[in-house]
Order: sequence, then C-alpha cells, then structure tokens
Amino acid sequence: MSIDALFAFFRVDHWGEFWWVIVGLLGQLMFSMRFILQWLSSERARKSVIPEAFWWFSLAGGVILFAYAVHRRDPVFILGQSTGLFIYSRNLWLIYANKRAV
Repeated sequence: MSIDALFAFFRVDHWGEFWWVIVGLLGQLMFSMRFILQWLSSERARKSVIPEAFWWFSLAGGVILFAYAVHRRDPVFILGQSTGLFIYSRNLWLIYANKRAV
C-alpha cells in the first residue's frame, strides 16, 4: 500500500494527522476492551457483573479519546468524553473508598 493510499484511507494529508488517527484508534480499542472484559466476566460469573478493570479501561480509553477530540476540535466529542471521564473517575473513587472502609 502506498503512502498516498494510506493517507486516503485514513482521510489525512500529512504524518502528524496520521498519528493522531492512530491515537484515536488506540483510544477506541481501549474503550472497546471494557465491553469485552465485562462480557467475559459476566459469562464466567453467570450473572451481570462490572469488574473494576471495566472502569480502568473506560478511563484510559476516555482520556485518549478526549485528547483526540481536543486535537480535532470537535465540541460534541469533547463534551461526551469529558462527561464520561467524570463518571469513570467517580466510580473508581467509590470503589476505593469502599475498599478503605472495609
């Protein structure tokens, strides 16, 4: 595959934008892993469960996607990811607060 074909496939016109698309894809992969993890954990437990790692994948993917959204200057994407980051962080805070109390 030529560089021109690669750039056309990712809809970019220079290497800097290409690497930002790779960052965005990495963030999306991290974000998607949370669903796979949750599904496998639920299958193993034979009931619906949300493991702690779900929130860590959510946070990692959300931070990467937020950075990508800021780079793209997409206000809808920025708002969506920033809201999620608050929720993921709060859930992790509640998990650790509960562990400390126990």
